[in-house]
Amino acid sequence: MFLKPIYLRSALLLCGVTLLSACDRKAAEQSETMVIEGKTMGTFYRVSLAGVDKSREAALREQIEAQLKEDDHQLSTYKEDSVLSRFNQYQGSVPQPISAGMADAIVTSMRIGMLTSGAMDITVGPLVNLWGFGPDKQPIKTPTPDQIAAARKLTGLQHLKVIQQSDGQYLQKDLPGMYVDLSTVGEGYATDHLARLIEGNGISNYLVSVGGAVVSRGHNAKGNPWQVAIQKPTDKETAVQAIVDLQGMGISTSGSYRNYYELDGKRLSHIIDPATGSPITHKLVSATVIAPTALEADGWDTGLMVLGTHKALALAEKQHLAVYLITKEGDTFKSYMSPQFKAYLKDPE
Repeated sequence: MFLKPIYLRSALLLCGVTLLSACDRKAAEQSETMVIEGKTMGTFYRVSLAGVDKSREAALREQIEAQLKEDDHQLSTYKEDSVLSRFNQYQGSVPQPISAGMADAIVTSMRIGMLTSGAMDITVGPLVNLWGFGPDKQPIKTPTPDQIAAARKLTGLQHLKVIQQSDGQYLQKDLPGMYVDLSTVGEGYATDHLARLIEGNGISNYLVSVGGAVVSRGHNAKGNPWQVAIQKPTDKETAVQAIVDLQGMGISTSGSYRNYYELDGKRLSHIIDPATGSPITHKLVSATVIAPTALEADGWDTGLMVLGTHKALALAEKQHLAVYLITKEGDTFKSYMSPQFKAYLKDPE
């Protein structure tokens, strides 16, 4: 798995933590809609298919489970024999072979990292582990400035390189202790793969989700576009904040309100700011991004969460991103969106 289930930002997706299909629950009761769901990578997956014969369910489930198992084998930081874990354990600088999919995830993440001025940083693993949001146990005391500084010395996208050669793709690091953590894009990575798998089976009307990342195509069983609800970012409510029609795009939400723990009297978010080496503390509690792929959306939402409201909106304007932000101010929530996002709203605010 990518993250511990108790911390996973979207482990309670179907209970309304970040993204939830607003329409496919009723449709699922109809014979025209097939729903295949289960657990994967410390979170939940859900595949809703319209107009697919029931006789195909067992074969499709087998393919879906196999794909998710392979994705976990590629990106997991919890399994010592995963491709990523073996790379993190390796202490040399010789380029290590990786899959084309993993190379794409890393290149996409590095590009977003550059565009966010380092706010999205997949090399932040040593800090994630230091604060207890990786495979390591929670610290019993707040990490000291010296511990944070030492972990920060092991980070930096400039120390990581993806190499494309005629015989495949390779990943190289020039810091022996570098620890790459792809949990920030893992859900989008897996969601895109499931979408390709479904299309490869000749199915054109579907909605798939892994954790907080969603992709849809076509229409539901009633002939209407699939819709996704953005939930209010709170532990106590499941109220809908907004509903969007994805129009064939991918969507992902990152939030600081579920994946946290308390230490020394402070509530610590799982989202680490690479610039400070500590969990974010600003008022932005949820960032939703719509992009051509779930992988891209999953990468952008984390970077925007680190930046905070004002910088995130400024970057969204510069990069023409479809972004929906929610801040918590006292006991109330305020939402902000880019013009591009408004075009996807079912009922524009």
